[in-house]
Amino acid sequence: MRALTFHGKRDLRVEDVPDPRIEQPTDAIVEITSTAICGSDLHLMEVLGPFINTGDVLGHEPMGRVVEVGPEAGNLKVGDRVVVPFNISCGHCWMCRKGLFAQCETTQNKATGKGASLFGYTQLYGGVPGGQAELLRVPQAQFGPIVVPSDAPDEKFLFLSDIIPTAWQAVKWADVEAGSTVVVLGLGPVGQFAARIARHLGAARVVGVDRVPERLAMAQRHGIETFDDSRVDDVAPALLDLFDGRGPDAVVEAVGMEAHGSPFGKAAHAVVGALPDALAAPMADKMALDRMGALHTAIKAVRRGGTVSVSGVYGGEVDPMPMMEMFDRGITMRFGQCHVRRWIDDIMPVVLDDADPLGTLDMTTHHVPLEQAPAAYDMFQKKEDGCIKVVLKP
Repeated sequence: MRALTFHGKRDLRVEDVPDPRIEQPTDAIVEITSTAICGSDLHLMEVLGPFINTGDVLGHEPMGRVVEVGPEAGNLKVGDRVVVPFNISCGHCWMCRKGLFAQCETTQNKATGKGASLFGYTQLYGGVPGGQAELLRVPQAQFGPIVVPSDAPDEKFLFLSDIIPTAWQAVKWADVEAGSTVVVLGLGPVGQFAARIARHLGAARVVGVDRVPERLAMAQRHGIETFDDSRVDDVAPALLDLFDGRGPDAVVEAVGMEAHGSPFGKAAHAVVGALPDALAAPMADKMALDRMGALHTAIKAVRRGGTVSVSGVYGGEVDPMPMMEMFDRGITMRFGQCHVRRWIDDIMPVVLDDADPLGTLDMTTHHVPLEQAPAAYDMFQKKEDGCIKVVLKP
């Protein structure tokens, strides 16, 4: 089969690799019809590159049709159209029974000190081949895959694999309710959906913050008030002023480790990135610094006693945090990988609504053949050609 493989931090290739096969009774094989590039995939090109092996298959936002099932794959059957969540969870361990599917103890990576295994996302998270390929082996298929109807475009359901549940969790963990005021930092795909979900759940005012014109315009199309952060020197006090000097009830931080305005973190990334992987990996694992600009802005912009919900990915171990600010302002903070299956029952009726209240069909800006995936990664990272979300077609 053809698949996108990693050969270095700036070297991605579409090449022939062996077809996946059933390895465990709970496996299934899915023929991929659509698979998206995620913003967190871009971290593999920088900070997390030392943890990927040459030839690893990337991608964790896939959907397609089941073409083979193991004898213990539950109710899944050949021909089912499915979306595959990015995290691999069993559904029955202690953590899964708590709804903490991203911490599944069956697939947890104890040797590296990480949570549940992820598709296509480094050896830290199990080294499981990803979904930017023609075929995908799906472990724990008795629980993970989400069966969806066959009579709608892929993009109506594709984003259930990651970015819609991630945004939904971020908004829920921000304690957003009817009448809340919310700021969303970063209007990439997760931030776009977070802003739309906050409005859908009754927030009285939602402000999306970014500096990319196409992202700001997309948010405005969906009734989101926008703030161009390139127009001010210090974003946090400007956001406080937007909400009567008090700040919003909640801030969703949807940027993560590669935020603008973090020169020290950026320099640290560059130094580690220039090292051979054998040296870079232990430094990234034990001494890594993130670009903390967006997180610090969230902490300083939320109202006293408010909530900061972090969906942006971080990978640092010794990041400086403004502890006095956090303590004095009495804020609540929530972090973590999305527990995808935890939210699907809540999200599915909204996605199935013919009115498309979350605008699932207005997210993808580029449909690209799998063969052109390396160029699409480059375009996405550089935010060229108005690129907000890329869907690859194997």
